[in-house]
Amino acid sequence: MDLGIEGRRAAIAGASGGLGFAIARSLAREGVRVAICGRDRERIDAAAASMGGGVIPLVADVSSEAGASDFVARAADVLGGAVDILLANGGGPPAGQAAGVDVEQLRDAVERSLFAHVAMVEAALPAMREKRWGRILAITTVGVREPLPTMVYSNVARTGLTGYLKQLSREVIRDGITVNSLLPNSHRTGRLESMIPDLEGYAASLVSGRLGSAGDFGEIGAFLCSEQANYLTGIALPVDGGSGASLG
Repeated sequence: MDLGIEGRRAAIAGASGGLGFAIARSLAREGVRVAICGRDRERIDAAAASMGGGVIPLVADVSSEAGASDFVARAADVLGGAVDILLANGGGPPAGQAAGVDVEQLRDAVERSLFAHVAMVEAALPAMREKRWGRILAITTVGVREPLPTMVYSNVARTGLTGYLKQLSREVIRDGITVNSLLPNSHRTGRLESMIPDLEGYAASLVSGRLGSAGDFGEIGAFLCSEQANYLTGIALPVDGGSGASLG
């Protein structure tokens, strides 16, 4: 299926590995001109090289508002024009309980997973509105629908981001811009492997009986950036193998 986005320019944050990498690779395969970022030069260079020619690696730390805005500006510069597609993504906050919450860690989580993501969007949005075409996508978590135990920092910050994205989607759809988020759960990534020692046992306990594929997740992300998805906006889409019990 031709997604109709060949030649578009994309800034993909947090793409040295995992789900950000998977979306960047899927977009590159569609002929999108992609700039990716990560904090480690060796890792981000290797990620870009593995996707083939045309993917541009940038070293950037998008955990702060300043770093996030700077990444979008640099991506537009190296791609030769304003960004058409933005993936707001970054490393997740640490685990924690709501009772006895560490306020400083909560503040850091909100900076990292809410304010910095908003800064990326605000940096890309004016040019999208001028061109009357844009795709804004974020990776959050299923915890924005059903708060995850011991993940209070992520639950709070990313729920705030989800509210912002929903309101924004209603404000910019007439400008030809869609705004959506993907809610992953139990995908085979380095982060999940580091958090769960018995990964195969964990996978067997899921309703699907298996972990999700990062590659498949990337294809879903690419579709949400497509021309055909022009009327699909304001959604927070769980990609969780049916593990969520919510009807909403």
